[in-house]
Amino acid sequence: MYELAAELTIIVHFLFIVFVVIGSLLCLIKIKLLIVHLFSVAWGVYIELSGQICPLTYLENWFLKKAGLIGYNEGFVSKYIFKLVYPSGLNEQIQILLAIALILVNIFLYSIIFFLKKR
Repeated sequence: MYELAAELTIIVHFLFIVFVVIGSLLCLIKIKLLIVHLFSVAWGVYIELSGQICPLTYLENWFLKKAGLIGYNEGFVSKYIFKLVYPSGLNEQIQILLAIALILVNIFLYSIIFFLKKR
């Protein structure tokens, strides 16, 4: 049960990352998501620039520990999603570049959204 909870947590973690990166596109559909998305982007940038660890990581590790596991068993989550959330070789310089990319991608996407909304 704890292993399943860990897998569900990593999936939520992955979906949150996707929302942070391209969630601004959802604002085309529902403008009320703008505030939620901006706070999410701010959190993502903070985590990347501060070198902090996302609370979801602690939760995943807690579930894995409760399940008596060190890491995920080889499966879809471990093979694909885990590697996207925690890429190998991640260091401070890469985190800074990710934060800058996150900011630039969202500025670009919000520019498109505001342009389309004005029309």
